[in-house]
Amino acid sequence: MARHLEIHLDGRWVRAATLEPFGDGVRVDYLDDYVFRDTPVPVSMTRPVAFSPPGQAAKGTPAFLFDLVPQGHGRQLLLQLLYLRDSDHLLLPLIEAGAFSPVGQLRVDTAVAFYDDYVRRNPPPPGGFTLQALANRDLHAVEHLATHAMLTAGSPGVQGIAPKYLLAEDATGQLYAELALSDLQVRAHWLAKGPRSRSAVDQTVLRNEAAYLQVAAACGLRVYRAETIRLEGGLLLMPRFDRRVAPVGVQRLAQESLASLAGLTGFGQPVRLNTLLRALRRHVSDPRTETIEFLQRDVLNQAMRNTDNHARNHAVQRLPGGCVQLTPLYDFAPMFMDPELIPRVAQWADAADVRLDDWAHILAALDLRDDERAPVTRAMHDFAARVAALPLTMRDAGVDAAIIEQCRASIDRQADQLARLIP
Repeated sequence: MARHLEIHLDGRWVRAATLEPFGDGVRVDYLDDYVFRDTPVPVSMTRPVAFSPPGQAAKGTPAFLFDLVPQGHGRQLLLQLLYLRDSDHLLLPLIEAGAFSPVGQLRVDTAVAFYDDYVRRNPPPPGGFTLQALANRDLHAVEHLATHAMLTAGSPGVQGIAPKYLLAEDATGQLYAELALSDLQVRAHWLAKGPRSRSAVDQTVLRNEAAYLQVAAACGLRVYRAETIRLEGGLLLMPRFDRRVAPVGVQRLAQESLASLAGLTGFGQPVRLNTLLRALRRHVSDPRTETIEFLQRDVLNQAMRNTDNHARNHAVQRLPGGCVQLTPLYDFAPMFMDPELIPRVAQWADAADVRLDDWAHILAALDLRDDERAPVTRAMHDFAARVAALPLTMRDAGVDAAIIEQCRASIDRQADQLARLIP
């Protein structure tokens, strides 16, 4: 069975490459027609558009395909529909059925056919719903999402245990699962996120995530439309940053995780932050600016105790003009409170792979150009004032007082380290 990767360009879906099983992995080959297309766009920032030499052996499964694999609730629903037992070797069946509308500008044509057939056999109720109806588990909203959004809990930025819904809003303010509206009917795209469970702790984490993102924006970090992020009806509503509504329809922006750029296949692999930063710098348009953004995000992760910093919680996007940069910040919350004791899995290290915790030593270990080292160090030194002011900034953003108190020691530690840096 032929499987094709499609990419959204100039308002339409274009076949770009074939997907074929190869040994224990998957091989990706660009189509001849796509290679000869005017200004073809690569399906991955690590995979330039080019012909594959005849008979060339695959070098292993491309890491970017793992960005298309449904995770969380979406993965479990898909496994049930496919009558499969979960394992680490299901990449191809999961994307050929589940990658019908992942984050970014790619999809798999067989997954679109799978989705269309499911909707045909399970027609949803007509019309949209409100966010409050979704929060109240209104029967109409639940039935609508059970059909249209059965797999929307998987893709970069929407992974994990918490229920998440990719929603589209029409001109009247009604919400629908993303694919239930045509591009020309969409006024805005949203991610609605619920708590991981009914526990008071999970409710607290979700309630404070909007405030955490607003704190990051106040500190000068890249947060997409922070003023529109809000908690409503027990759900966190955030604007999607991989979709832009234009007069001619929806623009889908390319998005790729740092796990992909670093060549990490599968999920949950340990990785050093140094490795992720090197991968980031190879692909972004302005390495100095994005290095500072990446480092300052980690300062806030440590100061505000967001321990969930795995490689797929970092990604880059390609803007319409061609600029490649870190996506706006996402999955930024007081995860130190999580009862599952989520660890900080990605750490800094020196050349001997010894873990580093002090910013003076971390910056010394980074592979920066000579003309970058002083400006990067200066930016980090100057960031100390904003970090020291975090308790007030957090209070003004509405972070719970108890969380602020639990972060005071880590805030002071980060501010002190940055203030002692010598540019």
